[in-house]
This record gives sequence, C-alpha cells and structure tokens, in this order.
Amino acid sequence: MSLPDFFFERITSEIHQQMEGVLALAERLARHPLGADAQACVAGVSEAAACVRQILASSADLKDAATLGMAFDPAPKRVRDLADEIEARWGQKAAKSGVTLLVSYDGAPEMMALIDSDRVMQAFDGFISQALAGVRHGAVEATLRAHPAGDMVRLEGRVRGGGERSVGDALDIQEIEALFGLETALSVAVGRQIVSALGGDVHTEANAGAGETLVFEFTAPTAVESNGEAEPDNLDAQQRAAHILVVDDNATNRMVAETLCEMFDCTSESAVDGVEAVDAARTGRFDLILMDIKMPRMDGVTATQAIRAMPGAAGRVPIIALTANADPEDAAGYLAAGMNGVVEKPMKPENLLKALQENLGGGGEQAVAA
Repeated sequence: MSLPDFFFERITSEIHQQMEGVLALAERLARHPLGADAQACVAGVSEAAACVRQILASSADLKDAATLGMAFDPAPKRVRDLADEIEARWGQKAAKSGVTLLVSYDGAPEMMALIDSDRVMQAFDGFISQALAGVRHGAVEATLRAHPAGDMVRLEGRVRGGGERSVGDALDIQEIEALFGLETALSVAVGRQIVSALGGDVHTEANAGAGETLVFEFTAPTAVESNGEAEPDNLDAQQRAAHILVVDDNATNRMVAETLCEMFDCTSESAVDGVEAVDAARTGRFDLILMDIKMPRMDGVTATQAIRAMPGAAGRVPIIALTANADPEDAAGYLAAGMNGVVEKPMKPENLLKALQENLGGGGEQAVAA
C-alpha cells in the first residue's frame, strides 16, 4: 500500500469511527426526555453525522472501484422484498421534504435473483436522493421490474422525478455536486459504478410532462429459495442473556460497543484498560470479552494471556479483539495469544453480531480449543 493510500485508509477509518460514536451518543441521548429544541438539536447532530458517514463510505467505494474494482457479495434475494425495503428506507425521508414517494414492483411475486441486495439498494439510494433533491413538491416514483430471461433475471430500476433540474446521464460528478450537493453527487457516482460493474446500463428518458426518469438495468442469475432453516437475525434466547465486558481506553469506542451489545439484547460492563479487564474477568461473570488491543498500563494481548492463565471458566471466556489493525498477520498474532476472533474498527453491527453468534453458542472451552 502506498503512503497516500495508507493515510487515506487511516484518516477515513478514524473519522468513520468517531462518527459512529457520535451517532451512538446521539441515539442514547434521544432516549431521554428532552424539550422540543433539544430534540431538534439531537436530530440535527444525528443527521450531520450520518451525512459525514455516508460521504466517507461513498468516497471509499469510489476509490476501491477505481483501484481494486467494485466488490460484491451476492446471495439469493426475493426481488419484491427490495421494493419494500426501498419504501421503508425512503418513504419518511421524502415526506419530510414535502415529497410523496411512490414505490412499485413489476414482476412475479416470488421471483428470486442471485444479487448483492445491499449494492442494488446503494444504486437506488443515489438515484432517489438525486430525484428528491430536484423536486420541491409533488411526487417521485421508484419502480423495480423483474422479468425472466432464460436462466437469468432481467432487473430494471426506474426513478421518475418531476423537478426542474436535469438529472441527465451526461452530467459528471462536479456538475451533480453543483446542483445537488456533495453527498448526493457521491451517491450517484457510486450507483453508476455499481450498475457498470454489473454489466448494466444507466440512462435517462424525458417524461411526458416535466422532469426525467433515470433508468438502470442489468441481469442476474435466477436463484432458488433455500429450504433450510433461516439464519436468525438476532441471538437466540440463551444468548440474549449474555453479559459482555467491553474493554477500551476510548470512551466513545466503549459507548459504541455498549450500544451495539444493547441492540443485540446483551448486557454489558466496561473497563478502560487491560489491568481493569483482568480484575473484572477474574470474577467469572462474563460470557464474552470485547478487548481493545492498544491500551495504557496493559495492552489487550497481555491482558488476554493473563486471563487465559486463570483456572476454571474465567480463563476460558471467549475474547474478541477490537482493533483497526486487522490484517491477516495481525489477526494471526491475536489468535495465537488466545483470542477467539477479530472485529475490525470501526465496528459494523453485522460483524459484531457474527462474532457473538460464533462465540456465545458453542461454549468458551470449545471456542478456545478451536
């Protein structure tokens, strides 16, 4: 990795982590009884932090697309569910702007496709945000069409706006930014990159009245719904009672981890360094420990080794490393020290949930042996 790339990764990772902390703090503050002005301020903070997070994510996607290529993680998906998700994500946002969002699906109700649904949603996000930014009142229509094409599915997304400002496909990112702002411009650019990487096409069509309709289309393999038992979205009943020790010298990081634990119906306590972690672990009351690596007084690796030297269940508790240094070589060192897994900072909820599911169900002793 070149020096500029290294600094880009480190700086964006640090800013993203801090924004996650701001969002977690704002979410917790919003649960307290507040006056109307205070509620508006908290909502403004959350909106600003989410905007910064989105700008960083879009920037990273564009950089990866230009250097490494756009990454995809396809899985079987019922296409009509995407339309429901679009409406759930954008309906209220549009209403707050005084615009009605009309979402429709055209295709077989049970049509399944092998797609990266998060990436397809990203494309819709960019194009819908652009349409909403160009409409002062009235309606924006989002349509998802799915039609069989042999052993493939032909997917077409249409976003119809009635605004006075053009969303023409000839506009570049600087022109879109001048019209709609940086966040929208980056989201649109990412959407176009996604469709292009899928071998698809993006173009605009003039509406019969005012405005334009942005159209994107691509093909994907037909998928068959799994007959197996669906993977749970949350921890099972036994795991919901899990008590977790969060160890980190950064107060914001602790707050983020505790908020995520609460999201997954786990209880938690915190420690600010390895010394406190070892003392807390000695009580044997924790089902899992989330351990930062770089801390004053005692680092996470040393603390893990001290815990593993304890007799009985206290020494077998699953320990997950929380670190921004999660390269394979670093991860191998953490596992060799007695840790059971690694969750990279800034923490993504799905990564933490996976670590909890893998280490809270099978028993600490079995996990350490593995």
